[in-house]
Amino acid sequence: MKLIILDRDGVINEDSDAYIKSPDEWVPIPGSLEAIGRLSQAGWRVVVASNQSGLARGLFTMETLGDIHQRMRQAASEVGGRIDAIFFCPHGPGAQCDCRKPKPGMLLDIARRLDVRLEGIPLVGDSLRDLQAGASVGCSPWLVLTGKGRKTWETSGTCGELPAGTVVCDDLAAVVDALLKAAP
Repeated sequence: MKLIILDRDGVINEDSDAYIKSPDEWVPIPGSLEAIGRLSQAGWRVVVASNQSGLARGLFTMETLGDIHQRMRQAASEVGGRIDAIFFCPHGPGAQCDCRKPKPGMLLDIARRLDVRLEGIPLVGDSLRDLQAGASVGCSPWLVLTGKGRKTWETSGTCGELPAGTVVCDDLAAVVDALLKAAP
């Protein structure tokens, strides 16, 4: 099975410092949904792993988060894509949970529930914590320069803080181009 793990905000959709609090605020990054479509059509399973501290902060409800995810899944479906599973951490930054990236709990849960080994699985994120979480469980880290990615590159990439082997691409479409080109 070919599997890829994607962060949501800043990778699939535009990010916001004020949080994505409603389906109307969820706006796909140009080319991201089509990239998911190409992955799905090539036999990849697409899983989303996202910190969603807006829940703990009271900015939106679980029902609203479900509506946002339904909109994302529907939009991907309209271009031939499929998001096979969505995992999220509902806790705030101060919580002592194991699921909030950069901790690996959410990714370990993905491995357990999907019965897969994470070694070498591409994990695409726009923040250092995304990449750190992935690297800690053996995923192959991919940084996109969308969302907070450019800032991550400027603050962490240029001084060697990114996990070893991190691949940097302009956006999710470029990641998918590289993965599909390299696929047997």
